[in-house]
Amino acid sequence: MKIGTFATFMSPHSTPSMIKDVGQRAENAGLDSIWMGEHVVLFDEMEFPYPGSADGKIPVPKNGGLLDTVATFGLLAGCTERLRFGTGISLVPQRNPIYTAKEFATLDWLTNGRIDFGIGVGWCKEEVLACGYGWEDRGERCDEFLTLMQKLWTEPVVTYQGKHVNVQSARLDPKPIQQPHIPIIVGGHSPRGLRRAAEFGNGWYGFGMTPEMTAGVIGDIDAALARQGRSRDGFEIVITPNEADADTIRQFADLGVDRLVLHLGSQRPEKIDRRLGELESLVKAAA
Repeated sequence: MKIGTFATFMSPHSTPSMIKDVGQRAENAGLDSIWMGEHVVLFDEMEFPYPGSADGKIPVPKNGGLLDTVATFGLLAGCTERLRFGTGISLVPQRNPIYTAKEFATLDWLTNGRIDFGIGVGWCKEEVLACGYGWEDRGERCDEFLTLMQKLWTEPVVTYQGKHVNVQSARLDPKPIQQPHIPIIVGGHSPRGLRRAAEFGNGWYGFGMTPEMTAGVIGDIDAALARQGRSRDGFEIVITPNEADADTIRQFADLGVDRLVLHLGSQRPEKIDRRLGELESLVKAAA
């Protein structure tokens, strides 16, 4: 089983030198990948609380924010050779699909095929609205955008007419290095999210999962894949657990999980030192 890390790079702590140091040390420790989340703007008040914290707020430093995934992966790619980079997740229905297809195809080209495109519909209503899109129709918009992006990555000339986007005789180059296109890893626990994973995905991403929770959802994933005439053969299960030790890693491996993306945690230098040592030990335990 592969072991990666989830790094919430935030200003002002995440300087260029700090990020490059983390990337090089992660690669030297044998980690498979670095994953990043995405929020382009933050809000003091939100209709729906952030699911990853007790107070419903995204924990960022004062006057700080999350760094952009594409730009940060570009920096990391320039100082590493083997490390993969995954989005956990890209908020597709609030993005421009043509720009997104171009950005990630370019990243894949420049990294020689080291990109995983983790996607989802998002939970922050205010962010979707601020980006100029509607909230209630974000699911169907996500599906249209993914369809268009796959076409742009694989077809020489693309014409597409949908409810939310229309393209006539467009060319997008360079194409991704990975074939047939950049792997799409779909997040989401709802029936619609699992259907999206089965229809569009090269894998499914579960965040904040225990082995027990993962065991429960794998059967649902298998059923969704079967409805699309697919199986889990070649379909990757990616999990970010809240906590993991060597025993937990074995439990995930026994369930057929392909990759664990473990939290890096605090960005303070002394805590990063300790955590990277822990992650290196867990990589060895998973070998």
